[in-house]
Amino acid sequence: MAEQIVNFFVELFKNRIPEELTIFIISLFPILEIRGGMIAARILEVDFLRAFIICYIGNMLPIPFILLFIRKIFKFLRRFEFMHKILDRLEAKGEKNREKVLRYKAWGLLAFVAIPLPGTGGWTGALIAALLDLRMKKALPIIALGVFIAGLIMSLLTYGIFQI
Repeated sequence: MAEQIVNFFVELFKNRIPEELTIFIISLFPILEIRGGMIAARILEVDFLRAFIICYIGNMLPIPFILLFIRKIFKFLRRFEFMHKILDRLEAKGEKNREKVLRYKAWGLLAFVAIPLPGTGGWTGALIAALLDLRMKKALPIIALGVFIAGLIMSLLTYGIFQI
């Protein structure tokens, strides 16, 4: 599914904006994150090191804002009836993984962010950390390392021996 979404964005942006901006934008999106950015970078034949740095920055850019403001944003959005289902699903996703993260603490959050599967990653890791009231000082480095590891795994899959 991620490949289809990535292909959609690659085609949408092709010849309209630079490839580097395309992979940066894709890396900003929840669900796609660094996984999608690295796939797009390979499709667009962007140099590995440049792609990795751009995708990493793109994936990490929203994380501090999620950690700092997601509770306030959710509280504001709850004023609107049509947002309740969406917010309930997001909170349920965070709650579903709460026990794993609490049981293994920093290692649980790191593993959750680092394993590049749909529904895991920096965005969801930041949401879980915020819902668990983890301080930015503790959560941000763990999430940053997890995104880095996920990027390395995706690099092996897209640029390395397991090319997809």
